[in-house]
Amino acid sequence: MKVSAAALLSLALMAGVSTPALAAGELPRTVLPVVYDITIDPDAKAKTFTGRETLTVDVKQSTSTIILNAADLTITSAMFDGEKAAFTLSPDDQTMTITLPAAAKPGKHVLSFVWSGKINDTAAGFFAIDYKNPDGSDARMLATQFEAPDARRFAPMFDEPAFKATFKLSAVAPSGQTAFSNMPATITPQQDGRKLFSFAETPVMSSYLLFLGMGDVERKTVMAGKTEIGVITRRGVVDQGDYALASAKRLLTYYNDYFGQPYPLPKLDMIAGPGSSQFFGAMENWGAIFYFEPTLLFDPKRATQSGRERIFTVVAHEVAHQWFGDLVTMRWWDDLWLNEGFASWMENKASNDLNPDWFSKASAVANDREGAIGLDATAATHPIIQKVETVDQIGEAFDGITYQKGQAVIGMIESTIGADAFRAGIRTYMAKFKYRNTETDQLWAELEKASGKPVVTSAHDFTLQGGVPMVTLTGATCANGQTQVLLSQGRFGLDAPSKKPQTWHVPLTLGMVGGPVTSTVVSGEAPTLVNVQGCGTIVLNRDKGSYLRARYDDAGHAALVRDYTKMELTDRLGTLGDDFALALSGDQDLARYLALIGEVKPDANPLELAKVSDQLGTIIGVFEGTPLETPVRARTVAFLGPVMKRVGFEEQAGESPLITNLRENAIRRLGVNGDPEVAAAARRYVAALIADGSAIPPAIRGPILATYAVNATPAEWDALLKLTRATTNPVVRNGYVQLLGSARDAALANRALELLTADDFTAPQKSSLLRAIAGRHADLAFDYAIAHLDLVNSFLETSTRSGYVPSLGSGSSDPAMPAKILAFAEKNLPAASQGGAKRTVAVMGIRQQLADRTRPAVTAWVK
Repeated sequence: MKVSAAALLSLALMAGVSTPALAAGELPRTVLPVVYDITIDPDAKAKTFTGRETLTVDVKQSTSTIILNAADLTITSAMFDGEKAAFTLSPDDQTMTITLPAAAKPGKHVLSFVWSGKINDTAAGFFAIDYKNPDGSDARMLATQFEAPDARRFAPMFDEPAFKATFKLSAVAPSGQTAFSNMPATITPQQDGRKLFSFAETPVMSSYLLFLGMGDVERKTVMAGKTEIGVITRRGVVDQGDYALASAKRLLTYYNDYFGQPYPLPKLDMIAGPGSSQFFGAMENWGAIFYFEPTLLFDPKRATQSGRERIFTVVAHEVAHQWFGDLVTMRWWDDLWLNEGFASWMENKASNDLNPDWFSKASAVANDREGAIGLDATAATHPIIQKVETVDQIGEAFDGITYQKGQAVIGMIESTIGADAFRAGIRTYMAKFKYRNTETDQLWAELEKASGKPVVTSAHDFTLQGGVPMVTLTGATCANGQTQVLLSQGRFGLDAPSKKPQTWHVPLTLGMVGGPVTSTVVSGEAPTLVNVQGCGTIVLNRDKGSYLRARYDDAGHAALVRDYTKMELTDRLGTLGDDFALALSGDQDLARYLALIGEVKPDANPLELAKVSDQLGTIIGVFEGTPLETPVRARTVAFLGPVMKRVGFEEQAGESPLITNLRENAIRRLGVNGDPEVAAAARRYVAALIADGSAIPPAIRGPILATYAVNATPAEWDALLKLTRATTNPVVRNGYVQLLGSARDAALANRALELLTADDFTAPQKSSLLRAIAGRHADLAFDYAIAHLDLVNSFLETSTRSGYVPSLGSGSSDPAMPAKILAFAEKNLPAASQGGAKRTVAVMGIRQQLADRTRPAVTAWVK
């Protein structure tokens, strides 16, 4: 249904009036934006721009001052209803206070501004992406990145998600270049030969979703119903967008049906930027989704199968945001998970439904679930819905709890109330709150209404407190074809703070292997008696739909090992994850996990083999730099050797995508562990690459290059540096730069550090290079950053500065490193921005605890 602009504005203003008490740092609600009319004139060469803005506002109560956001702007004029207005800027809280000539009465008024700003080297506000054309000449694309608080670096704005308004954007572009934004444009030639792009007025939306891009680009389109889907790229690579275009067309049809609300804009562009970011890979700007090239463009000469899948899931994530985030938006950043958790869940759901041979649901159990629990089971955790007050805290909110735990909790609720009822609730939610802002409880209310089942109690337990519940099964007894078990709820944790007792109402399914499922809710330490149909091997959390760790008594676990291969794939993967984690936490002996992986044979499902490979990699990391490192590496090579024989180096026609991905995993793990056969193969392939850029088969390109880089000799590193500097393809070049920081040889890591002052590397490349060095040489990278802090800050994005330097030291085994990280934070960061450093130190402490807990069992295993 097409909604008029007047109706949309009315909805937005109603939402603004009815908002609850403001969080610290929020702007007052006495004045609301209605329509922004902004014109931008950039000078790409000088990396500056000028802007003009006419902003229609609705004054809700008489006021003599108006406060809005502005950062890094030089404002030369401010007017209110045509009269000059005084103003002051507050850089610390990024606000602008306008003192009106006379008190403004309630009603519509007009603010206008003139300003100049800077085009940044990193993705904050208006920024430049520098790259090489195929002929080696320099090129520059301009783009914007406004989430979370950076639209204020582009224009004076009420830069908070609750201040929805419409936007009329115009931009002047040089002859031969194209400007692109959220809406279609009309183009007017200018007397100086340039062109004015005037974009149609947007629907009501939040400021962080506005987008402007400009450059020498190509555009290719397909139609999905009445919506034009486009891909915009640097010149010469637009055909690499064909896969993303086809994927977006499938996804738009899928989401139109799932959400029950048709995509409301006339076009949906996907823009490929030939750069990188420390913070994000893609951004859901409404109608103009921005991606960095590896997450959008499929190059058949270089892309792996996992890269292909990554493109689909990122497109699925961002297109899902066009509804969850763009059409309906969280009121404040406390509820960021409403955007990101749902989009993360939706990307897997869509992938599983549209590409069943990828086994996306099982893969999410093996990877996303484990990633969420791994962070949530530490002192570094926080509630999904967390208090956000500062700019740095907004940036810190974009983490595994928000994305992966959010995704897991949404999946748990769907599995509890049923897929049909869940979708009905989502459709009602979308219809009721479109073009408005919401808080989490409004979603729970619609799901309860649609399902007729309680949602709020469990949902609050999992979103308003951090941590992971652990459900323990004991005392199974069978009689008359029915088994009675006792279930109790505790807490799973990897360190002392995360083991502090806590209570959840845990929705849970259980049943015999291959048998029917029983549903229950477990809460508290007191055992709950549950009757299960049948006798045999009981599996807790069948299909791994709920967010928890499952633990068994001796008899129950022995039965699981015995019948491991009879379980469903999701249950096998989930049990591998649970057993490994319970050993790390000290809740059970590592011997249980080792017995379980004894049942994972070389012909097992590739997802199981990859899971074990990753877990063995974790053990290597725990004991890196100790006497156990070498024997653990040897056991890992012994486990993966038969797997490598199964998959080989060459992709076979018609093979399963799971086999292709397993080959990547096996080569990378073996190569990083110094397997001589894989290392030799990598050297042969890269030697050929120097003469032929497509010499490495696409299916193994990533792990082969990683193997080469980790094991590089000085001469080989020199060859890689020469190859990097000779490469004009910006995506390939970015990848090579990261590889230069991956060498195991400390002398080569020092040579890589010298490149941080090179003129031919961009700011994002330097950031990725230093992070790569930290991956193998944490102490070296951290100490360098402290000694050259101004240099490092010069290539960091604003939103990452509070966490980037502390994270460099996270892999250190030096007992002094935690204190060094905290000292850095105390000296250089405000108290409210030290959360990233504290979380880094907490995770480092856990690594030592894991080593202490598992050392006896690992020692016995390697012998």
